[in-house]
Amino acid sequence: MADDRKTEMEATLRKQREAFTAARPEAIAVRKDRIQRAMAMVSERGEELARAMAADFGNRSMHQSMLTDIAATVGAGKHALKHIDKWVKTEKRKVQFPLGLLGAKAEVRYEPKGVIGILSPWNFPVQLAFGPLMQVLAAGNRAMIKPSEFTERTSEIMGDIVAKYFAEEEVALFTGGPEVAGAFSSLSFDHLVFTGSTATGRRVMGAAAKNLCPVTLELGGKSPVIMGRSADFAKAGERVALGKMMNAGQICLAPDYLMVPEEKESEAIAGVSNAVGAMYPTLLNNDDYASVVSDRHFERLQSMVADARDKGAEVIEVNPANEDFSNANVRKMPLTILRNVTEDMAAMKEEIFGPVLPVKTYKQVDEAIGYINDHDRPLGLYYFGEDRNEQERVLTRTISGGVTTNDVVFHVSMEDLPFGGVGPSGIGSYHAIEGFREFSHARAVYHQPKIDIAKLGGFKPPYGKATEKAIAVMMK
Repeated sequence: MADDRKTEMEATLRKQREAFTAARPEAIAVRKDRIQRAMAMVSERGEELARAMAADFGNRSMHQSMLTDIAATVGAGKHALKHIDKWVKTEKRKVQFPLGLLGAKAEVRYEPKGVIGILSPWNFPVQLAFGPLMQVLAAGNRAMIKPSEFTERTSEIMGDIVAKYFAEEEVALFTGGPEVAGAFSSLSFDHLVFTGSTATGRRVMGAAAKNLCPVTLELGGKSPVIMGRSADFAKAGERVALGKMMNAGQICLAPDYLMVPEEKESEAIAGVSNAVGAMYPTLLNNDDYASVVSDRHFERLQSMVADARDKGAEVIEVNPANEDFSNANVRKMPLTILRNVTEDMAAMKEEIFGPVLPVKTYKQVDEAIGYINDHDRPLGLYYFGEDRNEQERVLTRTISGGVTTNDVVFHVSMEDLPFGGVGPSGIGSYHAIEGFREFSHARAVYHQPKIDIAKLGGFKPPYGKATEKAIAVMMK
């Protein structure tokens, strides 16, 4: 069965590449039409997709899905449409003196790569499949998409709408389990985009390497929050709680752990806990609060908390209505704060991806900076405080994919900022012009004038005085 699916996907890849080659050069109007169709397919079936996401998760807010998956995806398309005419312009580059005087010219053309594969995850199943698609299409490419098997109902609808709005040689979508994803990542794409865990990212990159296929890897890791002494701990707590509780913490950019001044630990924890109570007075039957996506993910989070407790952590469940979660069969989990954490705990070694929040303390902010620098470079980094010198010290002494100050996660929603990781948190970036360029080939073009430049510059044998002069000028 897996071999049949691979054969099917290989046939689609050939069909797309042949259509791509035959259509070149394609008018920008064609790209715009494809972006408009991509936006229309998401808009038209948005509520149906949101209902499917709720069913796939067990519980997920319709409002949240419409905001994070439907509206955000349409927004990416709008941004691409607005800027595409500027993005595609040939970029003039300088030539060495005196070549310009003699008529030489240089330019960079941003040209489509061909067929781009998009391997997307379950946590924001529509946005993380169709968001990159907007820039893939803006760059003039064809696309093949493999969404997650964890959000099966959503993936089925996505397949239906792609087939309705696009010919197979433009955009195609394939559903299936891990074996289909494995076969998909081994295809000889012209570029592959993967969003998911660092461990799976290594396997995807290994498969792509066999085809020398360039990759964009949007991974995750442990995104830290540093609260400075100058922070407003009530406001900071609310913003951390919002970012941690949205989608039940199943966000690659969710704040993974807090670092707070040791004398402010209780105040920082109170700020988070009080905010949870205000936003989610109840949890079990609250449609605003998402379920954990599967039994396996839920059990992983429960065992992570048990591991921390066994190794000496204080476990604080933020359960505003004192509800009984023990017999609830809804995979809902209250925000669980861990104090006195140590490095041997799973919660401090693994990306959490759920409503568990370890808290570490520091005496001086340089301790927090040192801790971050001793670990894998994170996808996001968050600083709270009004001390601009301290903020700048944190930013200039650490490395992360992106940063939000005095809030969390928000940098990803700024459509004109690139989004990506660094090292174990990712390779490459998309959104905005950086996304367009990620999925384009920057093609260098040099136009030689009629005059014999090689002879004039001493490049043509027999070498002699002209050569020596050229060397002297170049070394000057």
